[in-house]
Amino acid sequence: MFNRLVLAFVALVMLCLTIAQPAWASLDDDRFDGDIFALYAGNGSLVPPKVTLADALNQKKPVLLVFYTDDSSDSKQFANVVSQTQAFYGRVIDILAIRVDSLPIKEKFDPKEPGYYYKGFVPQTVVFDQAGKVRLNEIGVIPYEKIDDEFRKVFDLLPRSKSVILKRRPVNEINSELVPQAK
Repeated sequence: MFNRLVLAFVALVMLCLTIAQPAWASLDDDRFDGDIFALYAGNGSLVPPKVTLADALNQKKPVLLVFYTDDSSDSKQFANVVSQTQAFYGRVIDILAIRVDSLPIKEKFDPKEPGYYYKGFVPQTVVFDQAGKVRLNEIGVIPYEKIDDEFRKVFDLLPRSKSVILKRRPVNEINSELVPQAK
């Protein structure tokens, strides 16, 4: 009897091992792997957005609006750029990462609704200044530097070529501020 139970258990384990498929998450395909910000940017804090576009514009705060889908290889690759932008500007801007699947289907949108700016492609990046004026509206994977250049203009910062290169200190419990890079 004991031998039969052991044999049945071994057979069940073998069956489970042959049926189970491994997860094949990849930046280079259009398969759904899960939330792209948590998987590919290591930053699940970007979704869902903390505020609405209307609230951000009413607060006179600059906004980074990003349209994406979780099953787009371009969106997967762009997730890291959005996370990098949050690392440097997250305390002074609002970042709204919007899944296009969540946009309501309607004929017409108000300018304070994300759907008003969506052009039908992902990823799409829109940067608003404090006055709510669109400063950048690009489709596709764009480099962090393009977004950074626009926010430098919005905040009246020096261009990158005239600025001190900053890098993060190693993270510890006491300090995580930006410092000049050692040469």
